[in-house]
This record gives sequence, structure tokens and C-alpha cells, in this order.
Amino acid sequence: MSSTGTSTIDTGDAALAATSLLRFATAGSVDDGKSTLVGRLLHDSKSVLTDQLEAVERASLDRGQDAPDLALLTDGLRAEREQGITIDVAYRYFATPRRRFILADTPGHVQYTRNMVTGASTAELAVVLVDARNGVVEQTRRHAAVAALLRVPHVVLAVNKMDLVDYREGVFAAIAAEFTRYAGELGVPEITAIPISALQGDNVVTASARMDWYGGPTVLEHLETVPVSHDPSGDPARFPVQYVIRPQTPELPDYRGYAGQIASGVFRTGDRITVLPSGRTSTVEGIDALGQSVDVAWAPQSVTLRLADDLDISRGDLIAPAQASVRPSQDQTATVCHVADRPLKPGDRVLLKHATRTVKAIVKDIPSRLTLDDLSQHPVPGELVANDIGRVVLRTAEALPIDAYADSRRTGSFLLIDPADGTTLTAGMAGDAFAEAARDVKEAEAAADDEGWDF
Repeated sequence: MSSTGTSTIDTGDAALAATSLLRFATAGSVDDGKSTLVGRLLHDSKSVLTDQLEAVERASLDRGQDAPDLALLTDGLRAEREQGITIDVAYRYFATPRRRFILADTPGHVQYTRNMVTGASTAELAVVLVDARNGVVEQTRRHAAVAALLRVPHVVLAVNKMDLVDYREGVFAAIAAEFTRYAGELGVPEITAIPISALQGDNVVTASARMDWYGGPTVLEHLETVPVSHDPSGDPARFPVQYVIRPQTPELPDYRGYAGQIASGVFRTGDRITVLPSGRTSTVEGIDALGQSVDVAWAPQSVTLRLADDLDISRGDLIAPAQASVRPSQDQTATVCHVADRPLKPGDRVLLKHATRTVKAIVKDIPSRLTLDDLSQHPVPGELVANDIGRVVLRTAEALPIDAYADSRRTGSFLLIDPADGTTLTAGMAGDAFAEAARDVKEAEAAADDEGWDF
């Protein structure tokens, strides 16, 4: 891992440098100040256009506020502004001389935890805010669990509203110790605690003169310097096929290419590959990227692979190295976060979407549900309701090449979908979810009636 946030791949001819880009999400309980923190980041890093700031100033005056409400820079929905809360995930793009950022400001209300799952699913860092007056609350623990579940490698604990507790070091130290202990038990690999006041600007972009007892980085300094990129050649190469290209024109009568986005790892011409779930093997004869032939491609590039053999390959198939493929299976055990209002129960018929393939599936069993207070597993809960995190056992109509989520966030994840209306029910992570704290749960077969879904 590079401390500069960049990585290189040795192609034999030249080094290909990855752009320094950080995807991060903010989370926390209601009124902890997430949107204000984001607004302060954008404002103090001079990432706000003049007309945007003027619009915020006008809206703030209309609401009887003397100073601009920086939370309005992210709360864009009318309902959000009227209620003073965040409902939808707000994505913002900004840059400093040191790094580019894609930020997801996620809601704090319990019923919108599903939006936090969406925002953090691709994040390399999560900023979890805590109100210094309230400390660690249930929603704080839930967001820490989601960050651990999604394998977010870096977590920042931002203890906000320090101005309301007279900037006392003891308050910050107690909250930081409690959160660090809890997140550490979940297996979060790196936790950085920073005392801030988003409203006053303390330790957000500039260091605070009112907390001289703190000698660490500001939020922006940490975002600019945290090492997030790595060499993709260390990841298992995975290529979900999205589309088969057969021009059949006089210029390209025999062209057959398989288009898609590389989910992880690196592909090179000459690589021996396996097509899953069929298990057929071939060799990468060529790689086309942006209309040109290249010798190497890596995640997350969108390319077209050409193989030496004419194989029966269609959308939903997965191309992987012959020596490092994954065994397809109809039986899957995973940790899931249930995001729908409708409960998930054993025996439910669902659709499982993995990469570019969607198949029928049955929920065979729900062995346990995570208890957030003490991280224990509540056995045989009977169902999962909205925002629950639990273990599920699934049986799919077709064998799927699903990696362990610990090995690949892209090909180790899936969605469960309601086949009746297409509603997303559950976000799933295959294999053991938590690095250290997940306890082994005995898998049991559910006595579900499989009539009509016989597989």
C-alpha cells in the first residue's frame, strides 16, 4: 500500500499510475451534524461556487438565520430543507491540490439506514459522527457495524459539537475509547478519532486553537493523506460479462468479444481463463479498450475481452483466471443487511442479483441476528426486519461463482430482490462478514415448501 494513495502495475513496458481518488461516506445519528460537516468541508476548502453560496445565504435568511446554514449545501430535497434532516444520499464531488473526492452524505434516521448501506458500499473510508453531548448511541453502533460489514478499510470517528461541551478533552477521550473498543471488536482495521465543531470550523479544514490538547490531523488533512489505493494485481481477477459483441460486418466477419467492467484484479493477453459457471477454459487472445488493442487491463476499466476459442458465453457469465477461479455453488451462506419494510423470512422466494446475473433463490434459513448492544448473535430470530443484520442460508436455482466478501467486495456481494415488484429487500455479503467478531453459526436446512421452485 502506498502512502501517496497511488499504485502502479508493471506492464513490462511502462508503469500505469492510478489517479489519487478517495470515495468516502459520512454517517451518524440524527442531528449529529453530518450535513453541516460536509458543508464546512466544501466551504472551507473553497469547493463551493459563488452562486451556490449565495443561494444558501438567501435560504438561511428566509429561515430567520443570521449565518449561512452550510448543511443546505448538501440537503437538496425540499423535504430535507423543510424538516432540517437528511433523507436521501447526497453525492458531492470536490478536489484539493492533493486529492480528488467523491463524498456520500448519508441520512441519520434509523429508517434510512438502507441509504447508508448504499453510500458506504463503494467507500474506502467512512466518517462516523457522534454528538459530544450524547456519546455513542444505538445508531452509532449500527453504522459502525455496517462499515465493518461492508469491509470499509478506514473509519474516522468525528466527535462533533465540541463547542457545546466547552472543548473538554475528557469528553472526547471517553467517547473515542468507547467507540474504538466497539468498532475494534467488529474487526474495523483502522480507526482515527478527531474532535471537531462543524458549526465553528474547529479541526475540519483548519486546526482549532481552542483544543490545543489535540495534536492529530484535521478531517481534511486525514482525508488527503490516508492511504487508500493498492495494487489491483493482488486481487483475484474477475470479469462479469455484460454483453457479447458480434458485429458480423464485412470488415469484422468473425469478431466475437465479451464486454464488461473488470470487477477486480488484472487481465493480460495470453492469460489462461475459466468461464463460470460452465467451467470451460480458453486463453485471452486480445483486449480492446477505448477502441484500441492493449496488452493489459485492470479494475475498474471497461473493456472487451477476445478469447482464442469460440465458447458459449452470455451475459451473466464470469471470466476468471484458470488457476484462481471460484467454485460455483447453489448453496450460499452470507451476512446480510435487510433494507426493506417487508420482513425477510425462511421460505421466501426471492431473486438473487450477483454481478450481471440474476437467478431465482429461496431463503432456506435465518440462523441468527446480530445484537448491536453486545455484538452477540441472537439465534433463530424467525425473520429479519428493516435495518436488521443477520445470517442467511440461500439456495439458488443455478450455481453461482460468488467469492467470499473478504476476498472481493464486488463479486462477494449480492442483492435479494422481491420477484413480484422488483423491490430491493436485502444487501448480502458472502462468507464471514466481520473480521474478528463473527461467531460461527450452525447452518440448518429450513423445512420450506419448495413447490414450484424445485431446485
